[in-house]
Amino acid sequence: MSEALIPVTSIARRLARLEPSIVAAATRVARSGTVLLGPETEAFEAEFAQYVGKQRCVAVASGTEALRLSLVALGIGHGDEVIVPAFTAVPTAASVCATGATPVFVDVDEFTGAIDHESCAAAMNSKTRAVIVVHLYGRPAPFPELGIPIISDAAHAHGALTGANGLDAGATLTAYSFYPTKNLGGMGDGGAVVTDDEELAAKVRLLRTHGMTEGYVHREVSTNARMSEFEAAVLRSALRVLDDDNRARRRVAERLRLAAPMLRWQESHPDHVFHLLVARVADRERWRASLGFATGTHYPVALTRQPAYQRFVRAECPRAEAWAEECVSFPCFAELTSSEIAVVAESLERCQS
Repeated sequence: MSEALIPVTSIARRLARLEPSIVAAATRVARSGTVLLGPETEAFEAEFAQYVGKQRCVAVASGTEALRLSLVALGIGHGDEVIVPAFTAVPTAASVCATGATPVFVDVDEFTGAIDHESCAAAMNSKTRAVIVVHLYGRPAPFPELGIPIISDAAHAHGALTGANGLDAGATLTAYSFYPTKNLGGMGDGGAVVTDDEELAAKVRLLRTHGMTEGYVHREVSTNARMSEFEAAVLRSALRVLDDDNRARRRVAERLRLAAPMLRWQESHPDHVFHLLVARVADRERWRASLGFATGTHYPVALTRQPAYQRFVRAECPRAEAWAEECVSFPCFAELTSSEIAVVAESLERCQS
């Protein structure tokens, strides 16, 4: 087997494995004649809420919309500020900008990449209305105690926050993404907001449909953020194998981390679900070129260095920028074969010698 054929992830393999359930989902939806806001969406919301241990789930069009609607439901908008880690995917900050509020970038922890609590406290002022905590790469991040609402960005963390420890208990709202590469991925964009606050859930539910109630009466100014029935049906099927898939990811991560103990791996956690398996490597591009398998970079440009977002920079975030310059993502997904895992492990072992 050629090492070059081993990818960081493979949507094609995942869809091939789930094809029978995807076909069944499409058939159910087609025969029902309902394509939006029907029984599949309602069933998925109930099943996912139960899975993550929250009282309410509202399915929406994407993970970015889940974040944006969470902010709007909290009344956040023009003149407000929201604290955001400087090392994350751009949509975390874009969702804040979409409300008219200002993202305030803060530094991250050197070993986990999670938002740094001292930097959060230093960024607080009278305009600060919320903080977004990102569970980077699927590793649960601790919540700062700031006395303001916490939005939990769980786009990478399906299954990481559902343990007996109540890892997401401090979040006011939690936003998930179901982009196809996620641990719980669908056939297109999709997202969800989960919460124990019934009033906030009702607000998000209203906002996802143009603020419309019965009889074309619009109670809020909003846009369309609905999830399709087909997407919900596919996610219902994928949810049934999520725990098995997460266990497979953990096995891959354990094998590769043991193969290269000298790499600066993201600090581990017992509930890490390894949406991405990441280490930090100096002289990254030269090192990546020496490997015989695919690698990725998530994310190679910190928010403080993104051209569109530099106007929001207030403080230096050196640890976030160092993570961006050195992060390397390794193959880690449920469909990797044992022989592929061995090839990657052996290649990493050779790099250590």
